[in-house]
Amino acid sequence: MINIYTQVPQGEAWLNRYRGKLPIFACVLGFTETGLIPGISAAGLTPDDRRYTACADAEFLYYGAEYQPKYPLPPLTSGASPVLISRAVVANLNIPVYLFNAGLPHIPPVPLIELGGTPARCLSGGAAMNVDTVKHLLAEGLRWGSQLSSQLNSDRYLIISECVVGGTTTALAILTGLGIDAVGKVNSSHPVCNHGQKWDLVQTGLAKIPPSVDPLELVAAVGDPMQVVVAGMAIAASRSCGVLLGGGTQMLAVYALIQAIAHRYDLSWEPAEIVIGTTRWVAEDSTGATIDLAQSFNKNSIPPLLATQLSFANSRYPQLQAYERGFVKEGVGAGAACIAAALSRNWQQNQLLAAIEAQLEQLSTHQ
Repeated sequence: MINIYTQVPQGEAWLNRYRGKLPIFACVLGFTETGLIPGISAAGLTPDDRRYTACADAEFLYYGAEYQPKYPLPPLTSGASPVLISRAVVANLNIPVYLFNAGLPHIPPVPLIELGGTPARCLSGGAAMNVDTVKHLLAEGLRWGSQLSSQLNSDRYLIISECVVGGTTTALAILTGLGIDAVGKVNSSHPVCNHGQKWDLVQTGLAKIPPSVDPLELVAAVGDPMQVVVAGMAIAASRSCGVLLGGGTQMLAVYALIQAIAHRYDLSWEPAEIVIGTTRWVAEDSTGATIDLAQSFNKNSIPPLLATQLSFANSRYPQLQAYERGFVKEGVGAGAACIAAALSRNWQQNQLLAAIEAQLEQLSTHQ
C-alpha cells in the first residue's frame, strides 16, 4: 500500500521504525490571495468558494459528516474534497487531531490553536506578508513542534498536514527562490497542471525582490503562512520523534525551507526522522513531475518521498473516480493519513476504500 520513490533505504528505515504505531495528526490552515486568481486552483468552483475551503475542510476533518457545518464543503469542478480521505482514517483509528490557524480570513467553528499569523497577499506583488509575522510564525512552529512531540514517545510520529488553496503556486515560488529547478514540475488540483499561469505569477513576484534573500524574507515576499509554521514544527519535532509531512509539492517546498532555515539560523534537526507522504495521484501525475522535483534538490539533501497506492478506479462514486482522471489529487494530509492506516493497522485497499466511501455516503445523507 506504500511506495517509496526517492531515498529508498531512508524511507524503508522510517517505515520500519514506526510500523504498528499511531501518530498525532496536525493540520496547519493558511490562506493566500494567490488562490483567488481565476483558474489558479480547482479547490472550490469560484474564487469566493475558495475563500472558505480551509474552513470547510477543518470542520469536516474535526466533526465529520453528521455535524451541520457553518462552512459546507465547497462544490468542485469535479471530484470530492480530499478531507473525506483524512477524516475516514482519523475517525476510524481514533487519531488525535490538532488544528492550527496560521492565517485565515475567516475562522471556522472548531477548536483552533491560534498562531497569530495573517493571510498572505498574492505572491505576484513580492510582498505577501510582513517579515516580523513570518519570524513570529517560525517561533510558534518551533514551539508547537516541541510541544506535540513531547506527547509522543520516540517510537511514535507526528503527521503535519496543510490546507492552503493556491499553495502549489506559493510552493513553486519558494522552491525557485531557494534555487531548486521546479518549473513545470509542481502539481495542481487541475487534471492538467496550469504551469504557465503559475510560472508567470512566480516570475512577477520574484522579480520584485533581491536574489538570494534570507529564507524568512523569501517567505514574506512570495510565500504563505502555513509554510514557515510547518517548517518550524518539523525541525523541532524531528529532534525527538518521527515526522511525516502530509502533502506533495507544498511539502517539498516546506522541506527545502527546513534545510534553508536550519542552515541559516543554525537550528538542529534530524533529517533521518522526516519523510514526505502523499498520494499516488501526485507522485505519478503525468502533468507534473513530483519525483523529478524531489530529485532536483542538492544530491546530499534529497527528501524521502512516499505515497499511498490507494486507488479509486473501482469506487462506486463518480466523485472519487474523478481522482483517477487527475482531479484534486491530494490535500489535508490525505496521502499521509492512508500511509498511517497502512502502517498502524495494515489497512489494505479494500478497507481504505470502504471507510472513505462510508464518509461520502454519510455526507450525501446529511446534506
